[in-house]
Amino acid sequence: MHAAEPFGSAAEAAAQAAAATPSPQTTSPSFRLAFDDPEFLRRDEMRAVRLALEIAKPELLQDEAGIAATVAVFGSSRAPPGSPWYEEARRFARAVTEESPRLGFGEVAIITGGGPGIMEAGNRGASEAGGRSIGLSIVLPREQAPNQWVTPSLSFQFHYFGIRKMQFLMRARAVAFFPGGFGTLDELFETLTLLQTGKIKPIPLLMFGRAWWSRLIRFETLVEDGMIDPEDLGLITWVETAEEGASVLFDAWRERLSAQP
Repeated sequence: MHAAEPFGSAAEAAAQAAAATPSPQTTSPSFRLAFDDPEFLRRDEMRAVRLALEIAKPELLQDEAGIAATVAVFGSSRAPPGSPWYEEARRFARAVTEESPRLGFGEVAIITGGGPGIMEAGNRGASEAGGRSIGLSIVLPREQAPNQWVTPSLSFQFHYFGIRKMQFLMRARAVAFFPGGFGTLDELFETLTLLQTGKIKPIPLLMFGRAWWSRLIRFETLVEDGMIDPEDLGLITWVETAEEGASVLFDAWRERLSAQP
């Protein structure tokens, strides 16, 4: 139970303000309560406030929903249902959702970008397993509508890419990357950099489909040319199937639990 608000609630203040007797003063935009003034909040000078709101809203609602651990699933928005990678992502999400509680890891929610393709597959697999899943949509010319498999109360929308990217990792116990485009690559290298620099705690980073990724990126070149250390390649775990990915993930979690004092 929250402590009583000594100064009254914001909702009460907004209702009282709306009931003010109309006059040139009370109808002026300057008289609006700052938190109840959309035009003011949208000003360029209020960007820092909007950034804070985009951090706070999904954090508070996930806390209230009891979401403590997630597995992030990334991949192409253009992978259609029935395609091989769509089905692997769907089965992987289903396995994580079904098996995590049974193996003693508690509820682990799948989190995706909320859109179509691999994102939909992740949310769909979780839903088919009877679990909750999170969708982090973003306002774009394409892919604005969340897919139907996202848990409605855990469907969020963002304006700022940077804040959305933080939300993918704030509760993540693992990340899974399926073949994808620029957005997937952006998330992949952001996560690798955060792991390499120790900005986030070590978590399994699964990459599905080594042959596909190897045609796109030759990570060994970075080592050969001295751009990264050889052990940095160990941040990546290569897997091919949903079953292999889930097994590797659960083994990593067991090892981490057994290492705790």
